[in-house]
Amino acid sequence: MAESRTLKLADPDATARLGHAFAQALIAIQPAQFCVYLQGELGAGKTAFARALLAGLGYRGRVPSPTYTLVEPYTAGGFQLLHADLYRLRDPAELDYLGIADQFAAGCLLMVEWPERGQGRLPPPDLRLGFSIVDMGRQVVLQALTAQGTGLLALPSFDPCPQQI
Repeated sequence: MAESRTLKLADPDATARLGHAFAQALIAIQPAQFCVYLQGELGAGKTAFARALLAGLGYRGRVPSPTYTLVEPYTAGGFQLLHADLYRLRDPAELDYLGIADQFAAGCLLMVEWPERGQGRLPPPDLRLGFSIVDMGRQVVLQALTAQGTGLLALPSFDPCPQQI
């Protein structure tokens, strides 16, 4: 059974806190592989979350949106991380040329924006984060889909936002 949590993100700082808490949870569990699907409409906070997660892992470089490059690789916090944005993908088979599945199999953290565009070619997610624009802020539903994802959400240190709905 999938565990889920809904959080209200009142402002960009709340999104940053979520990304940092997520990074600290990853550091705590040290997964060899971990896959996160980031879903939501344009401007809902997916890339902002990814930037905050990378900052939380200690990455200090520029973090561009991978909308045009499709995949951006990073090394941070002792992890190899791939940040993919599949918004411009026309056919899931295009993922074969990017080598995401091979890199994930070799061991990395994978964050995928617009994962529905890569359906059938992506590894299954440990966590799905669904971002939405609500009033003047954002809401995110975190859904654990594996034991590893459930373990991450269950960590006492994973309490990024005081306003859980």
